[in-house]
Amino acid sequence: MRGDSELTVLRLGHRPGRDERMSTHVGLTARALGADRVVFAGSAEGPHETVADITDRFGGPFEVEVSESYRPLLEDFEGRVVHLTMYGLPVQKVEEEIRTAHRSEPLLVVVGAEKVPFDVYEAADHNVAVTNQPHSEVASLAVFLDRLHEGRELDREWKGAERRVIPRERGKHVESDER
Repeated sequence: MRGDSELTVLRLGHRPGRDERMSTHVGLTARALGADRVVFAGSAEGPHETVADITDRFGGPFEVEVSESYRPLLEDFEGRVVHLTMYGLPVQKVEEEIRTAHRSEPLLVVVGAEKVPFDVYEAADHNVAVTNQPHSEVASLAVFLDRLHEGRELDREWKGAERRVIPRERGKHVESDER
């Protein structure tokens, strides 16, 4: 968000065929809730195409990338690494420290799928849990980003949109964005 450094979401362990929808939702959640880009590690052309298409239609800025391996990004990242895992410290205990650091340094948020390799836990500056109970990685990402941005991401202005949703109490209204 404004005043913060770059925020990247890294989706680990994408399993083609099995994780298409979940990986797509990780990317869409990252985009909608204040990240600057998502990197899908593995063969994730379907989620890449879907998230890029939504960004083209509903605005950005937001970058979508696919990388064969997560290791180069994780090892070379110059900033703070947050790994979302149910085994980590409670988000409410570390969010202020992470938020303060993010004002001056980039943030990489790692979201797993299948069993996460131990080197990710070791490389992370913070292993963070949104509850210590099993649940969706998409939910963890959404809660984490909202707490990180303190709700500011909900008022984000979108640029370059082909379409714009007009909020209504009932029904749906989408307009071509001529701005």
